Amino acid sequence: MSVLLTASLSATLPLSAASHVDVVKMRTENQVNPLGIGTSTPRFSWQITSDRKGVVQTSYQILVASSREKLDRNEADLWDSGERNSDEQLWIPYQGKALLSGAQAYWKVRITTNKGKSEWTEPQLFSIGLLGETKWSGTWIGLEDLQPGEQKGMHTRLAARYIRKDFAAKGKVKRAVAYVAGLGVYEFYVNGQRMGGSQALQPVPTDYRKTIYYNTFDVTSLLTEKNAIAIKLGNGRMFPMRLEKAYKTPFFGYPKCRINVKVEYENGKTETWATNNTWKLSFDGPIRSNNEYDGEEYDARREQALKGWTQAGFDDSQWQKAERCVIPDGTLMAQPMTGMVEKEFGHPVSLKHRHDTLIVDFGQNMAGWIGFQVRGKQGDTIRVKYAEKLQADGSLYLDNFRNALSEDIYVCNGKENGKSWRPVFSYHGFRYAAITGMKNARKEDFTAYTVSDEMATIGHIETSDTILNKVLKNAWWGIYGNYKGMPVDCPQRNERQPWLGDRTVGSLGESFVFDNERLYSKWMHDICDAQRSDGNIPDVAPAFWNYYTDDVTWPAALPFTCDMLYHQFGNKQPIIDSYPSIRKWINHILAEYTDKNGIITKDKYGDWCVPPEKLELIHSQDPKRKTDGKLIATAYMIRCLQLAEQFANLQGLKEEAKAWADRRSGMIDAFNRQFLTNKAGTSRRPGHVLYPDSIYYGNNTSTANLLALSFGIAPQELRSELIKQVVKDICIDAKEHVNCGVIGISWLLRGLSDNGFPDVAYLLAIQRTYPSWGYMAENGATTIWELWNGDKADPKMNSGNHVMLLGDLLTWCYQYLGGIQQKGVNVQQVAEADASVAYKHIVLKPAFSIQNCESVKADYETPYGVVKSQWKKTLQHVDWDITVPCNTTADVYLPDGKVEMVGSGDYHYSVEIPTRDAAILKDEFLYDYSGFPSAHASTITQLKNGDLVAAYFGGTFERNPDVCIWVSRKPKGAKAWEKPILLPMVFIAWVLLRLRRRVFRASMRRQLRLIRDLSRTDCAVSVCQPATNMISALSQPISSCLPI
Repeated sequence: MSVLLTASLSATLPLSAASHVDVVKMRTENQVNPLGIGTSTPRFSWQITSDRKGVVQTSYQILVASSREKLDRNEADLWDSGERNSDEQLWIPYQGKALLSGAQAYWKVRITTNKGKSEWTEPQLFSIGLLGETKWSGTWIGLEDLQPGEQKGMHTRLAARYIRKDFAAKGKVKRAVAYVAGLGVYEFYVNGQRMGGSQALQPVPTDYRKTIYYNTFDVTSLLTEKNAIAIKLGNGRMFPMRLEKAYKTPFFGYPKCRINVKVEYENGKTETWATNNTWKLSFDGPIRSNNEYDGEEYDARREQALKGWTQAGFDDSQWQKAERCVIPDGTLMAQPMTGMVEKEFGHPVSLKHRHDTLIVDFGQNMAGWIGFQVRGKQGDTIRVKYAEKLQADGSLYLDNFRNALSEDIYVCNGKENGKSWRPVFSYHGFRYAAITGMKNARKEDFTAYTVSDEMATIGHIETSDTILNKVLKNAWWGIYGNYKGMPVDCPQRNERQPWLGDRTVGSLGESFVFDNERLYSKWMHDICDAQRSDGNIPDVAPAFWNYYTDDVTWPAALPFTCDMLYHQFGNKQPIIDSYPSIRKWINHILAEYTDKNGIITKDKYGDWCVPPEKLELIHSQDPKRKTDGKLIATAYMIRCLQLAEQFANLQGLKEEAKAWADRRSGMIDAFNRQFLTNKAGTSRRPGHVLYPDSIYYGNNTSTANLLALSFGIAPQELRSELIKQVVKDICIDAKEHVNCGVIGISWLLRGLSDNGFPDVAYLLAIQRTYPSWGYMAENGATTIWELWNGDKADPKMNSGNHVMLLGDLLTWCYQYLGGIQQKGVNVQQVAEADASVAYKHIVLKPAFSIQNCESVKADYETPYGVVKSQWKKTLQHVDWDITVPCNTTADVYLPDGKVEMVGSGDYHYSVEIPTRDAAILKDEFLYDYSGFPSAHASTITQLKNGDLVAAYFGGTFERNPDVCIWVSRKPKGAKAWEKPILLPMVFIAWVLLRLRRRVFRASMRRQLRLIRDLSRTDCAVSVCQPATNMISALSQPISSCLPI
């Protein structure tokens, strides 16, 4: 092997000329300049950039001051950390003077590295929220009854509440901050200005019986002598979308709000403008109904009566007094994340007329709403009905929405003249919409907006396979569309619930794409809130549905995601906060559902959504495809016990850690006694990957064997036979397709790769036929379906925008194709004693052995900075560019097995890949693309003039009627093979005779094995031309083949 390694800077460059260190992307509680944070001990983080290699932070100094002016003078009246000798740069806790409710502070940092010292950073702002009930003034206000035209029941209806009051300032305002709690969702106004910018559907949803989030706004610049404070309240989840089943859906109450505007004057005086029963309220505004499932109804004829209602001086004498409301049970807390924002997507790609209806297609399944330019006479009604797909006749397909009406209704006042309108309190999942009442509209009159949580995209990956790239794009849209202040299952039908099982493992893959730390840290709090007093954790959290089934795999999302937050982002606080709930839940399950054999007996969902044997089915009815629920539950409990041990050790709870470890060890023994079949020496072809011994778990499903492999349950000496069972099941029984449901698919690709079969994992990742991710993309999906057969299954459970079946695909793409991993953390995120956290020590180890993956471009922004891994290869050479962030190190795994440890910087490797056998002179692909999906039984010969000619069967699969003989030629001295040529039928019999006599009779196993490896399965275009010049090639003696 030869290696050419180059770096971005010459090592001989003088330090003074090359050294430059900057501190960037400063964060407080992982947010930029956050207002109203919910802690008096915030944590600080930053990233480092430099034009030098091998940069290591050696010390830092943080200054925190009560004003920008003081900080500019380096007067740290709140905290001066001093210069601390440390390489820490993430989640550094504040250790200064006590920060009180409402306090505002500024901070900056300067670091020293082995390559030089940074300048002081630009100041960053943060403020403290109202820390506790005693810091709040005023009361909750709203209405506590249904008003005319409103209803509970199957389709709840409630008009928006409009609430306001005028206030007079008592002097020149120095600072004014508004703390707003509006349930269920709200829009907040100060002197006519809507606050929050592009924020939408605030606050993020919670179980209002436990936690209520408020938002903080700096309104200093908006206040004048006379001021109006106003709020518009929508239902959100407070007044639920469905109330026909009281036992299923909790009723939290009616919309209500509590507002405190804290005003500081230049003369040193302060006052609080707070909600009470002197505020005025109207329910007679334009928003007549708002329901997350059914849509928003807006009557513009009612706008005139409310004209100017958000501004000072509005005549509200005809409004009623707001009622003092029932006090919610939940604790008021600062919202720990930005929440949802509205972003413009664009105009439709097509608009078609169908009778009196317009059908618009935006080309992308998304979650949000549609705005439109209003033109009409008074009383005209415009309806926008949403759908994910169309019927064959071009009308909307609505069956999979179940009873969600998903329709926005606008009644014109006749004065709009093209005014833009869109809903504010109800979002939809859609690609298409049917519009009535606007038959003369143009495409430009309609604009789609996405509504999802604001967070940065931190990962990008592109491969040489076009279908996989499409799947990865679809995954982005699916994940983004289902971030709604909590991770929900789908955004369109009458569900939209935060199912735990969808993210037990899925949250890890999502963390490679989105900076979702704030969302998932918040969700951990939701899950703990939802825990029942006996320890039971529900399947949905927040508990908007009362599904307390005592399952194991769904509630395992709590410890699994806490672990993800720690290893991916370095935030251990969710572990500390959630550990009591995790401990209580595990003890509850162990006490209630452990049988005399040590097996967990309770399971609800099994391996959910295994690909069914018939396309019209939702769930498989074949018992051979189903994995024993007791096996699944026990395996997951073994993993949870392992996490509990790690969490206890992290907190110094050594005795508890030992107790968890002992319990896990005993359960592993019980698992193997109960579920393991071990009949060694039974293979018909010992050693062959497709003929394993009778060694397997349960009824030998891939899921059963994968769980034992991935959770460290299987004895080491049996692992090779177990993975053979998985490969055989995939390649033979499933005919090279996915054969798992939600549980198995969570470990499938990593399990294969970690046990020696990354090529099989890649085969599944790029598969195009049912069941596969590629099948979805090839059949019109622009997100991820709920079912593998989502185009044909029963619409009762057939969402077009789900992410649970992504399994470990995203994680695998970044960790095994991109090769971006971290030291000491294996397939199931089990940490070794010296394991890396937040990618402090990176492992760069792409699966170069996947022959037909020719290139990958991957980058991922770790908490320390961006790591890049971009490579392109042939069978015997790879060019690889990597970037390692400052203050980290990386182990770089080269194709020959050598490992180089490098510091930060940019590196280029040009590496020769050794052949797999010394007898092989050269590995090459015969073609990149062709008109057939697979090839087999290939052979090669050399002409007298030195040209190489190969012949092989190409077609759908062996014995398929479309299989033909193809030939490829490489002229002597050429660098590449010519395009495949289809051999005409007149020569086939003759060729078969020659092949049988000249090639198949020869005992040249190594050569034939080599050529089989050269056949490609990825293809797009075939080229057919006369093959008369191939006759002599196929008649040459076998002795002129490549030497061995």
